[in-house]
Amino acid sequence: MKIIIPMAGKGSRLFPHTLNTPKPLMYVAGKTILRRLLESLQKLIQIFSIQEIVFIIGNFVNKNNIEKQLVKLSHDMNVHPVIYNQIIPLGTADALLKAENSLTGEPIIVAFSDSLFYHNSFDKEITHKIDNIIWTKKVKNPHLFGIVKCNSSEMITHFIEKPNNYVSNLAIVGFYYFKNSFLLKKELQYILNHNIKNEEEYQLTSALENMRRKGEKFISKKVNEWMDFGDQEKIISSNSKILSIESKNSELIHKKVIIKNSLIIKPCSIEENTNIENSIVGPYVSIGKYTKVKNSNIKNSLIQNYTKIQYANLNHSIIGNHSIYVGEKTKKVSLGDYSIFK
Repeated sequence: MKIIIPMAGKGSRLFPHTLNTPKPLMYVAGKTILRRLLESLQKLIQIFSIQEIVFIIGNFVNKNNIEKQLVKLSHDMNVHPVIYNQIIPLGTADALLKAENSLTGEPIIVAFSDSLFYHNSFDKEITHKIDNIIWTKKVKNPHLFGIVKCNSSEMITHFIEKPNNYVSNLAIVGFYYFKNSFLLKKELQYILNHNIKNEEEYQLTSALENMRRKGEKFISKKVNEWMDFGDQEKIISSNSKILSIESKNSELIHKKVIIKNSLIIKPCSIEENTNIENSIVGPYVSIGKYTKVKNSNIKNSLIQNYTKIQYANLNHSIIGNHSIYVGEKTKKVSLGDYSIFK
């Protein structure tokens, strides 16, 4: 079995933060989203003796550095990395087909890199009796997602990409199991060969619906806790959930943090060699390493690494890496990497 992680998207809903740093490599509570995803799959990796993780990346600005990070992360997980490129973003089906040399017939897990799962038992749900599994979650706004419709046995009867009219509220959360990866490759190729598009892109949902019509069986399994990192509001909300969960069992403030005349309202994550002075931080704040915060009030926000913040009143904000922010009025701020605001 292999794990395939498509992460070639531009992350346009998170601009300007994804102009320099791909969304999966953004830090949330001290770890990148991608590391958190792989750690959540560690039990699966061990039980099924997974030895290879396939990454599909885009035409990123600092591509060589990103590939080095992916190699290191894979080695940390004791798996071998394989990296493919999607130069032009033409949709999820096109992205997966870039890994066609890895779709040779063995079982695969496809895990999109902008989702995270807690308290799930994927390893117990994957059995030799099931051909394909699509993990889902009930949502309030199904028109924003690829959705599935099921019968009483949880067998999927329809796949629909972002339906205009209500069909079901079961959203596909971006986690899939395919027993035969060659069949998936064959249908992905069919989608591209016949120019079958949805919103000007080749969608995986279209390939799955074609496979279902041709007789492939798909089961829906529901996830317990699903965290989505699709846009700024979702990443801030997911940060709060992660801090709430992990603060119950772990100390999230690094022992090398310097705190002077400041109040930390937990839960917060503060990384090594960060300096907090004359400030109130929290609740629900993640601050990266080597960052300086002075004379500020920050809550419900993410601050990345190597950043300086002074005289700030931040709420529901994201400040990027190697940036400087100085401002007195309470603001919802979105400041990208290597930026200065005074």
